[in-house]
Amino acid sequence: MAGKILGSAGEALGGMVRDGMTIAVGGFGLSGIPVNLINALRESGARGLTIVSNNMGVDGKGLGVLLANRQVSKVLGSYVGENKLFAEQYLSGDLEVEFVPQGTLAERLRAGGAGIPAFYTPTGVGTPVAEGKPEAVFDGRRAILERGIVADIALVRAHLADAEGNLRYRMTAQNFNPLVAAAGRMTIAEAEHVSPDFLDPDRIHTPGIFVQRVVPAENTIKHIEQRTVRVRVEA
Repeated sequence: MAGKILGSAGEALGGMVRDGMTIAVGGFGLSGIPVNLINALRESGARGLTIVSNNMGVDGKGLGVLLANRQVSKVLGSYVGENKLFAEQYLSGDLEVEFVPQGTLAERLRAGGAGIPAFYTPTGVGTPVAEGKPEAVFDGRRAILERGIVADIALVRAHLADAEGNLRYRMTAQNFNPLVAAAGRMTIAEAEHVSPDFLDPDRIHTPGIFVQRVVPAENTIKHIEQRTVRVRVEA
């Protein structure tokens, strides 16, 4: 039952990545990110990449390793506040950034995966987000046109996968992963567990039709951006 399963992230990305590609990456901060695939992307050495992601991780972790390696030329994201290197490259003009409201980013990915080229939304009207975008009025409310996103390659992290690429995510790791998985022309998933049997159809989050390659997740360490605990109260 080999199916779409490959041995490693490097093997899955081998021969696939080229300079200048648009790559969508699942996850939210460091939650649910495809760590192994991101590291394999770094090792590929591809340059001039456009990264579509909720954010760019933190310094030295997640997508931050691509910034450190100077592989990214443009970012489409909704939050970038945890990465100092990102700010430095942006302010120096080395990195082009398209800020996208988070709900709009989610819908642009969903639209791309559904084959919808564009849609109108009131989010961003009258702000810099709307600059250069067509505008229309619906029921007396202004809206701007946003393009669906289709990535050359999509990288996601799943909790469970089977040989046909059916995926199931765990808890908050669902975040952007299902949307990203559907929006890629070539979608590669790393999974914490690869089932020897087909997943229960009623418990599948991403159908295998959207996924071309699956690799076992070798690095299962889950980093936390900021750990906050309560002060212990004396008994």
